[in-house]
Order: sequence, then structure tokens, then C-alpha cells
Amino acid sequence: MKISIVGAGNMGSAIAHELVSNENIELIRICDARSSALDQLQRRLNSPKVRTVNVDARNKRALASVLAGSDCIVGCSSPEVNPLLAKIAVNSRSHYCDLGSTTAIVREEAKLAPLARDNGVWVVPGCGLDPGLVHILCHSAIGHLDEPFEANIWVGDVPLYPQPPFNFRIGWSADKLLDDYTNEVKVVENGQLVLKTPLTGTETLSFGNEYSNMEAFYTAGDLESLWNLSGQQLKSLSHKTVRWPGHAEQMAFLLSLGFGDKRSIDAQTHLTYRDVLARKLKQRLGGPFEDVVLVRSSATGLKDGKRTTCSYELVDTYQEDRKISAIQRCTGIPAASITVLLASGEIKGGGVSSPESIIPIPAFLADVRRRGLDIQFSCEQEQPN
Repeated sequence: MKISIVGAGNMGSAIAHELVSNENIELIRICDARSSALDQLQRRLNSPKVRTVNVDARNKRALASVLAGSDCIVGCSSPEVNPLLAKIAVNSRSHYCDLGSTTAIVREEAKLAPLARDNGVWVVPGCGLDPGLVHILCHSAIGHLDEPFEANIWVGDVPLYPQPPFNFRIGWSADKLLDDYTNEVKVVENGQLVLKTPLTGTETLSFGNEYSNMEAFYTAGDLESLWNLSGQQLKSLSHKTVRWPGHAEQMAFLLSLGFGDKRSIDAQTHLTYRDVLARKLKQRLGGPFEDVVLVRSSATGLKDGKRTTCSYELVDTYQEDRKISAIQRCTGIPAASITVLLASGEIKGGGVSSPESIIPIPAFLADVRRRGLDIQFSCEQEQPN
């Protein structure tokens, strides 16, 4: 198998690290415009199967030439180039997956469905942690029930050692964070898709004794695929982000002052209020840190005639020995697993799909667990009063 990764940042490097030990992969091609990032990754991986290419992800002609012959192309660059990468992949009869983006960008990728079907390849957006792993786990939980009627996703990456006043750090894009905190939130209530305001619906939940007082609140997340996969029989379906207590209130305060606005500050600059906030978030809360990823994907319904809740739970922490963050592991491992499933030809057909719709869940779960994600599963029946 020949795999190409576009983007040598934290997530691209994590995926490459997971792929390099696969004996069935003969070539891992990593593309980036930053030669220093490529050199650093080449030294870290230290494998003869790794090839680095200095090319800009927006240079369509050069990139198409470099990526030709790939069994699967993985988009780990700026989300804005995902549709371009997907198109290059489909035209070259390569499978494609990425780590997800806004609904508008995913819709652009979806336009490739007819050509992808004709060429027998898959375009699979959202193959990391969220979107990706949490949706696959939720779909699996739903599948364990005879008659599901409720499903919920809770997921967050938080500092292992929170420092006041923010108790928060950014392990990914500040722009993506602001999108999640400002874009409309679709949930299912009473069997209908409805809109919720982000940063609302706050609740307290626990992940064992160490994380016993976390808060969770609505953020943007695409749940329509899950709802459709259930045959739209779910009466309730939601997605919430997990943080240390107080975060939702802090961010709601900032955004209510207008710092999430996409309008220019004044006529003398092209900077928007949102640009300034994103920059400050990166400056004050960016950079490497020790983190923990918290995941719970659950479904409630009837099983054998009794009300039952089936849940997947994951608590994954920063690995000191490898100097790798939990968010890198929980993004890189699912993406690497899906990449191999696509490149190997195990998933037949072609088109554009979310991963939970086409990924063989038993094989996927076995692989991500083998790679070190300690995903726990339980099904509990409610006891009669």
C-alpha cells in the first residue's frame, strides 16, 4: 500500500507514526510547504518507507503530480483545501479521508459522489476523534439495542493539570474552536431536528473519580448521518463538548461582547474581531501541554424488552515517554485505522460517506484498541423500582 499524507503538523505526524509500523505499507509520502516540519518528522520517524515532499497544498498541479499512485490520500492540512485534495484523489482513483471541517466544506466534498462511485473510490470526511471516532462508537452503541430512542455524545480534550483562570488549553485550531462555539447546533428533540445555541445546555458529568465534576455543553457537530443511520427513529440525539467547569460561561461572555464577529475592526485593517480573538487564544492558550481526552458515546432504548443503556467510554492521557498528546493519539489512531481499511480495499464500492456509515466496526474497534486506545464498553439494564 502507498499512503500520502498532506500536512506534517501535529495530526499528520501522529497518523504517520501509526502507519509506519504497518508491514503492508511500502510507502508513506508526507507533503507540506514547511521544509523544517518535514525534516523534523523525517528524523523522528526514521524509516526508509517515509518520503517527504516540499509542496504547497494549494498548488493543484504540483500536488496532483506528487500524489499520483496513492492508494489513499489523507488530508491533514488547512480544512479549506479538503475539497481540492478530495478532487485530486478521486481523479487519480485514490481513496481519500480527512479530519473533518465545517458543514459547507463537507458539502463541497459531497459533490464528488457520482465521480467517486464511477471510479470505485471513497471520499470519507471526518475520520479523526470528533468527527470520527465518537460517531462510530455512538453508531455501534445504537446497534446493540433492539429499539433505540436516545443517543448522546460527550467529548473533550482538556489540560491534565488545569491552571486558573482559564483551566483550558488549545490542542488544535483556534479557528475551528470558534466555529464550534458560534455555528448553529443541530440536535434531535422529540424526533425532530432542532437548533440550539452553542455553549448552552450545560450539565455536569463524571469520568471516574479523577474527572468527577466536568461540564458539558452544546457545540456544533454533524449528527444528521447518525440520525439517518438509525432510520430517524431516535427521539433524542445530542453532541456536547466536555471542559473543566466554568469554560462555557467564560467563552459565552467573550463572544457576547462581539469578539466572534467576522466584521472588520475598522476601515484601516482587514482584521476582524474574530481574527484578534483567535490570535490571542493561540498566544495565551496554544502550544504543547499535557492533556486528557474524555469520550462517552451512549445510546438508550429497549433490549430484550427492557430499557437499556449501552455506552462506550474512553479516558486517554498524555504519554510522557513518547511526548505525544492524548488528542494526537485519539485523532491519529482512528484516522490511521480508517486509512488502512480504505487503502487495503476491504471497503468495497465507492462514493462520499461519513465513516460510521461504511467502516466495519468490529475490525475498526479491534485495531484502535490494539493501537492503545482503551475503549470500554458496557450495557446496563434499568432496574425496576
